[in-house]
Amino acid sequence: MGKLLGVNLLQRVLVAALGIPLLLWLIQLGGVWFFLFFLLLALLASFEFHRLASHKANPPALWIMLLATLLVQADFYFGFVEIWVVLLGVVMALFLLELFVKEGSPLLNLGSALAGFMYVNLAFGSLLRLRMEPMNGDGEAWVLLMFICIWSTDISAYFGGSLAGGKVFQRKLFERHSPHKTWEGFFFGVLGSVAAAYAFSFVVPAVSPSTVLLAGLFIGLFSPAGDLIESMFKRDAGVKDASALIPGHGGVLDRFDTVMFVAPFLYLLTR
Repeated sequence: MGKLLGVNLLQRVLVAALGIPLLLWLIQLGGVWFFLFFLLLALLASFEFHRLASHKANPPALWIMLLATLLVQADFYFGFVEIWVVLLGVVMALFLLELFVKEGSPLLNLGSALAGFMYVNLAFGSLLRLRMEPMNGDGEAWVLLMFICIWSTDISAYFGGSLAGGKVFQRKLFERHSPHKTWEGFFFGVLGSVAAAYAFSFVVPAVSPSTVLLAGLFIGLFSPAGDLIESMFKRDAGVKDASALIPGHGGVLDRFDTVMFVAPFLYLLTR
């Protein structure tokens, strides 16, 4: 058991050592390479959600969901037509396709398909638009701020919750979905995010300090929701990880769940 944990920890460290510099480079680079990287993540996330949904329902064929993701993400980036036209077209197509399905419950089939489609595509589409066209400040700075605050939230929540929650109150945040999260960890996470945003405002003065602090507070408050929502889906499907695509980290949904929940709201904040 100890050897297994050691291997898993080593995998996590190696992936982080390679992945974080790559991510930071792509954020700085922007453009088509940023788009292609997050398009790949969106396709993988769609695959994983389809896998989760298949435990409870009979969603449309995987290739249909992947094609829908490809079309939506491409339109988010290239802007061929108004994005709501593409979203509406996919949603109506899914309703029509369900007429030909002979297995499972239409409510469950459509519900899982629409939930996965909107969850994945609004998240990664918002991230693309956040990098491309924020109304307040620089896109690179906003995406970088988001990741830094999310990482600070996770680290602060983990160590703060371990020190305070384990010894003092042990007040569970949402025990039904994640038995290890505590209110103590939550508050430490919020403080960590705000502190990171405050430091960021000095490093990148081009972005309004007050808006940066507001974003840090927002990210700290809502980051845990992304993790809880993904845990809710996994528990309902009866699986531990969304997939094993990322060694030591699970899948894209496991690793980017917080980013997927925060990105749309942060994009709205910049508008």
